Parts: sequence; structure tokens; C-alpha cells
Amino acid sequence: MPIETIFNIVNSLAPLAWLLLIVAPRWRITERLILSGTVPALFAVVYLILMVLYFSQGDGDFSSLAGVMKLFDNPGAVTAGWVHYLAFDLFVGSWIVSNSRRHALPHIMVVPCLIFTFLFGPVGMLMYLFLRWVKTKKLLHENF
Repeated sequence: MPIETIFNIVNSLAPLAWLLLIVAPRWRITERLILSGTVPALFAVVYLILMVLYFSQGDGDFSSLAGVMKLFDNPGAVTAGWVHYLAFDLFVGSWIVSNSRRHALPHIMVVPCLIFTFLFGPVGMLMYLFLRWVKTKKLLHENF
């Protein structure tokens, strides 16, 4: 399958998964596909395959910024990197929804955190942790 096709598939699936997390977090399909970890795991499998196929084709390394930039000269490596972000951000979004339920936070308050997690990853997670702290008055929890 061409790398552009793989990119287009995962890049189309991710916003749909996020939309479900945002507007229908209690829907059975959302719970089975996203909150269960199925879609993030699917992205992880795609990432693993791309890493096996393309990682050795790059000239770069992880020892310097220039080396990392060289790794991403290859479209397969860039796609792998993008899928990496999609998988982890979606996993974090799923965790936010699950954790907010555990702490009885209203979903409407969590929605901005999810949007920021989708767009800016760690910023949305930080927003959620701050929101949880404000609402529960505890910074850390036993089950995080």
C-alpha cells in the first residue's frame, strides 16, 4: 500500500475517533473502539509496521537535532512519526475521558481539554490535570 494512502487513512480515522470522544463518549461504539484502546492500538500496529519498513532507510539518528531532522527526510519515517503522535494523543484523550468519569467531572468541562489534546497534545493534558486539580483539590491521585 502506498505510504500516502496509509497517511490518508490514519489521518482520516483520527479526527473521527476524537469526534466520538468529544460528542459521544458514552456511546457503546466509542467505548468499544476508542476508550477500550482499540483504535490507539491499531495506530500502534501501523506505527510498528512503518518503523520496521522505513526506520533503517533514514540517514539520521537520535543523537542530535540535525540527526533527527535527517530521519524525517523519508516519507515513510514522517508517516511513522505522525502515526506515533496520533496514537499517543488519542490514548491520552481516552485516558482523560476515563479519568474524568472516575473523578465525576462533567464531560462539558473536559471537552476543551480534549480539543487541546487533539490539537496540541501535552497542552490539553496539562489543562485536564489543572481542571481535575481545581475540581478535586488534589494534585495527585492514587490511580492518576
